[in-house]
Amino acid sequence: MGTVVGLDVRDLPEDRARAAVTEAVAWLHHVDETFSTYRPGSEVSRLDRGELAVQDASAEVREVLELCEEANRRTGGYFDVRATGRLDPSGFVKGWSIERAASLLTAAGSRRFCLNGGGDVRCTGEPEAGRGWGVAVADPFDRMGYLTVVRGTDLAVATSGSAERGDHVLDPFTGGPPSGLVAVTVVGPELTWTDVHATAAFARGTAALDYVESLDGFEGLAVAPDGTVTRTTGFARYETAPGTPR
Repeated sequence: MGTVVGLDVRDLPEDRARAAVTEAVAWLHHVDETFSTYRPGSEVSRLDRGELAVQDASAEVREVLELCEEANRRTGGYFDVRATGRLDPSGFVKGWSIERAASLLTAAGSRRFCLNGGGDVRCTGEPEAGRGWGVAVADPFDRMGYLTVVRGTDLAVATSGSAERGDHVLDPFTGGPPSGLVAVTVVGPELTWTDVHATAAFARGTAALDYVESLDGFEGLAVAPDGTVTRTTGFARYETAPGTPR
């Protein structure tokens, strides 16, 4: 899906860790082959061109499309896989597939691991006793910098914005890019819906944090075009190393 995935497993013997990581990576390659909008032969590309009917797609593709409809309902229409005019469930698939990869590591016996899929992160347990995982929230104006560090156990962190890939997230009601924001980061209990809510929040533009505030179990941080950083009321409990505010 045009990104890099990193896996950090802390509590399995090397042979079991290698086997678990190999299985997780194989799953992610399968997802790429099935759902990639960059591969002409993927099921999603064939669906978009009308060469494949939904009822003839694989069970995984049908499941994802049903969940995308649920995401559209949950977000009041701001998560829309056809916002760009073509079928593109990538905004759902990345979080969903990484969460599934996490379940494979759990099934292999790991209770202390972290997966990073292009900046969308799923953490379980602790990297070492008494210390939570630390996830840096990237500064959209400085590729080598960060705004703050989110720290904890059993959490997910997802960012949506225009800094890395330009205006790829659109307001589905106007058809244009959201106004008033450069990036939104959302913290939640698992990655599938954390990623969905990050995308929907960014699509809402200046109303992003009001939307995140309305969600149970989620907190967010937003960055405006002038560099101003704002947070939901509960975001601070995740912060342990704030960067210098812009």
